[in-house]
Amino acid sequence: MTMLDRMRRHKGWLKWSLLLVCIAFIIFYIPDFLQSNPDAMPDDMVARVGGRKITVQEFRRAYLASLQQYRSIYGGNVSEQMLKQLGLDQQILQQMVDEQAALAEAARRGLDVTDAEVAHHILTMPAFQENGRFVGHARYVGMLRMQRPPMSPEEFEESLRRSLLIDKLRTALTDWVTVTDKEVEEEFRRRNEKVKLQLVSFPIDSFRAEASVTDADLASWFESRKEQYRIGERRKVRYLLVDLEALRAKSQPTPREIESAYNESIELYTTPEQVRASHILLKTEGKDEAEVRAAAEKVLQEVKAGGDFAELAKKHSEDEQSAKQGGDLDYFSRGRMVPEFEQAAFSLEPGQVSDLVKTQFGFHIIKVVDKKPATTRTLEEVRPQIVDQLSYEKASARAADLAEALEKEVQAPADLDRAAKTHGLTVQESDFFTRDEPITGLGPSPQAAAEAFALNQGQVSGAVRVSRGYAFFTVTDKQAPRLPGLDEVKEKVREDVVKEKAKELARQKAASVAASLKRAADFEKAAKAAGTEAKTTELVPRESPLPDIGVSAEVDKVAFSLPVGGVSDPIETDTALAIVRVVEHVQPTSEDLETGRDSLRTEMLNERRGRFFSAYMTKAKQGMKIEVNRENLQRVLG
Repeated sequence: MTMLDRMRRHKGWLKWSLLLVCIAFIIFYIPDFLQSNPDAMPDDMVARVGGRKITVQEFRRAYLASLQQYRSIYGGNVSEQMLKQLGLDQQILQQMVDEQAALAEAARRGLDVTDAEVAHHILTMPAFQENGRFVGHARYVGMLRMQRPPMSPEEFEESLRRSLLIDKLRTALTDWVTVTDKEVEEEFRRRNEKVKLQLVSFPIDSFRAEASVTDADLASWFESRKEQYRIGERRKVRYLLVDLEALRAKSQPTPREIESAYNESIELYTTPEQVRASHILLKTEGKDEAEVRAAAEKVLQEVKAGGDFAELAKKHSEDEQSAKQGGDLDYFSRGRMVPEFEQAAFSLEPGQVSDLVKTQFGFHIIKVVDKKPATTRTLEEVRPQIVDQLSYEKASARAADLAEALEKEVQAPADLDRAAKTHGLTVQESDFFTRDEPITGLGPSPQAAAEAFALNQGQVSGAVRVSRGYAFFTVTDKQAPRLPGLDEVKEKVREDVVKEKAKELARQKAASVAASLKRAADFEKAAKAAGTEAKTTELVPRESPLPDIGVSAEVDKVAFSLPVGGVSDPIETDTALAIVRVVEHVQPTSEDLETGRDSLRTEMLNERRGRFFSAYMTKAKQGMKIEVNRENLQRVLG
C-alpha cells in the first residue's frame, strides 16, 4: 500500500491537474577521484557512493527520462547519438552520484523525511491542484503511468522523498547565509544601469596584412623569449590496440535482439502530443490585478471582434520574446508550460481562442494554431539506429572482455607481440609526443598520455580506455625537455610576431583618431572623416555584446564611468582597440529597485547558498569512497 493509499482514509475528495513534474537532481561538482572498480561491484550496478548503490535499472530510467525530455523539446532534431556525444550520459551519472553523496551526508547528520511530509508536499503543491484541490487516487496513478518512462506511485514518492531530504540538508547547512539590503541594491544597480554608446573599433586582425615580418624580427623576438617556446619532455610508445570499430563489424545483432531493444525502449521513439500556440500576456507583478484584468478583457474583445492576433500581440503582449513573433510560442508538449496555461492550450482546437487564463505571470489570451498527435516511429524506421547502437554495445562488451583477458597476458614489453599474434591484433608505434599532444594512431587521450609519462622504460601499462577502444603500451624512447632552435618553432614565432605587430598598428591607428574624436562636435562625422565608422548601440547593460567587439569587461569599465558626452581614450581588448562615446546613461529608479528587490534577493541568496553547499559537498565527498563501473556503464549505453 502506498502512502497516498493510506491517506485516502483521511481525504474525502482529491483532484489534480498536471502531468508529473520532473524532480530535478541536485548537480554538484564531481571530483576527479571517481574510481573505476568493476571487480568490486555486481553486474547490476553502475556506481557505488559511500556504500550506496546506483543500479543499472535506476540509471537506465534516468537516462530514458532525460532522452524523452530532449525529444519532447526538440522533436526529431536531436538524435540519441548526438546527445551521447554531448556527454548526456556522463552528466546523468554525475547527477546520480552527487544525489547519493548528498543523501549519505544527510543520513550522517541524522536527517530524515517522514511519510507525512512527503504526502503533505504532494497534496499542497500548486502544480498538482485544480481549484484548490488534489484529484483522486486513480488519476494520480494514471498520470504516473503516462510518464515516459512510466512511473509507479512508489517510485515517484521515493524520488520526492530523496528530493525533500536533499532540500533539508541544504537548508540545514546554508540557513545562516544572508544578503544585506546594501548588497541587493548595489547588484540591482550594476545589472540594470544602462548606457547608449557610439563606438569606433579597430579589429586587430584587420591589420595583419600590413604587419610586415622579417627574419631579423623573428630572431630578435625568439632570442628575448626563448623560455616561452621550451619543448617539454617527449616520449615514444609501442602499443597494442583493442580496436572497437574492428570488433563492431563482427558484432551484428540478431533480429530478435533488435525487436527486443525496440520494445524495451519504445519511449525513445515516441513523440508526445504537441500543440502550437500564440499568446498575449499582460503581467500582474507589481501591478493592481483588477486593472490588469480589465485591460486584458479589452484586448480579448478586440481579438474576438476579428482583430489580427499577431498584430495585437506585438502591440499589447508583455512577453517581449514572443511578442516580436506575434505571440508565437512554437510547438510544445505537456510539462513545458505552467499548468493553467497548458490545460487551456491543450483543450482548444486549432483556430480557437481562449478566454482570459490566469497564471502566476499574469493574464494570457491563447490562440491555438496547430496540433500534432502523439506518434511512435515503427521498428523499420528506427532499425538502422538500433542496429548501430546494439552493434556498438556488443563490440564494447567484447572489447572490455578482451582487454580484461589481455591484462593477465601482458606483463612485459615482449608480451605485446605474443598477445597480438594470439588474438589477431597489431602492435603499432607512435611518434614522439609531449604530455599535451595526441598520440599517433590513438588521438587526443589525456589519460593515455598521463599513463605513458608515468611509466618507466621496460614497464607495460594496464588497459587504458582511449577513443578507439583499449590500449596497452610501453615506452620505447624519451627526449628530455629542451629549448628548441628557431627553425623548429618558426611558424609559431611568426604567428606571435604578426599578432603583436598587428596589435601595435591598431594601437597607432586608434591613438591617431582618438584626439580628433574627442574634440569633435559630431562624433559620427568625425569618425567618417577619419576613414572609419561609428556604430550606435541601443541602451545596453553591462556584459552586453557590442558591435565588432563582443562582450568586453574593459569597455564596460570605461563606458559606465564616463559622463554623458564623454569620449574614451583607446581601450584595448583581446580582439580590438575601441573608442566609445556615451550618448545616454540611464540609472534604475527607486521604484524599479522596490519592484525587483525581493526577486533579486532570492536569486542572490540561492546563488550564495548553492555555492556554499557545493563547496561543502566537495569536501564531504573527499571522505566518501566513490566507485564507477565503467564496463557496466558501457554495456547499458553502448
